[in-house]
Amino acid sequence: MKLITTIKEIREIVSEWKKAGKTVGLVPTMGYLHEGHQSLIRQAHAENDKVVVSVFVNPTQFSANEDLSSYPRDIENDLEKSHEAGASLIFHPEVSEMYPDGFNTYIEAFGVTEVLEGASRPTHFRGVTTVVGKLFNIVQPDRAYFGQKDAQQAAVIEQMVRDLNFPVKVVCCPIIREEDGLAKSSRNVYLSEEEREAALVLSQSLKLAKKMLEQGEKSAEKIKQTMTEKIQQEPLAEIDYIKIVDHRSLQDVAVIEAAVLIPIAVRIGNTRLIDNFVFGE
Repeated sequence: MKLITTIKEIREIVSEWKKAGKTVGLVPTMGYLHEGHQSLIRQAHAENDKVVVSVFVNPTQFSANEDLSSYPRDIENDLEKSHEAGASLIFHPEVSEMYPDGFNTYIEAFGVTEVLEGASRPTHFRGVTTVVGKLFNIVQPDRAYFGQKDAQQAAVIEQMVRDLNFPVKVVCCPIIREEDGLAKSSRNVYLSEEEREAALVLSQSLKLAKKMLEQGEKSAEKIKQTMTEKIQQEPLAEIDYIKIVDHRSLQDVAVIEAAVLIPIAVRIGNTRLIDNFVFGE
């Protein structure tokens, strides 16, 4: 498993692949890989000749009140997990490689970025679109793989690709869960044993919403109220948001008549977790 740290070297390698007629899949990550990331790498491996996994803790998507330094990192684990899942190499640049002195150009999307995660993290998605845009230019992938757990991120990237005509197919892969339903996340490592148990209330509330929808409930307000009551039964849980939005535009809906995304963000102790599901797609 190769670990590449410079833009020059990754471009040279990908250029040779392209000359040989190979297709390239890209899996952008911030590292600390788990089975959820591996599922993306496996799908990329199944659909492409070569797979690049980027491991880069991107400082521009962290807000001023978020601790960049405490984000979990384990490059040896990332190498092992990537190799197991079929990656060809890892691109692991330094911050100075991606953002050299004098860097002052950003990509910013609108409409899908000001809601949900963007409401409380106003500069977050500008950092995401900028770094992903740079990775697309550096790696020149045929396909790029993102997880449904970060549904808003996938929607933002899809809009960027459409609007700026990137020749990349965006592939959104299903959420990978623990046996008890908790969505796999690098942030789960922050949870104590008691908090880990409390965190199950996220997936449990989503199951309630899904059941109501399957039984024909059309009122977004009624579904959100049921979810709110369920989560509030857990003393360690503090709701950030519960939303029912159009699957594409991410704008609120009152009456459910087409495909919707139901995303939630909940703090369990000091750890903020997100989860979601799509209904009617």
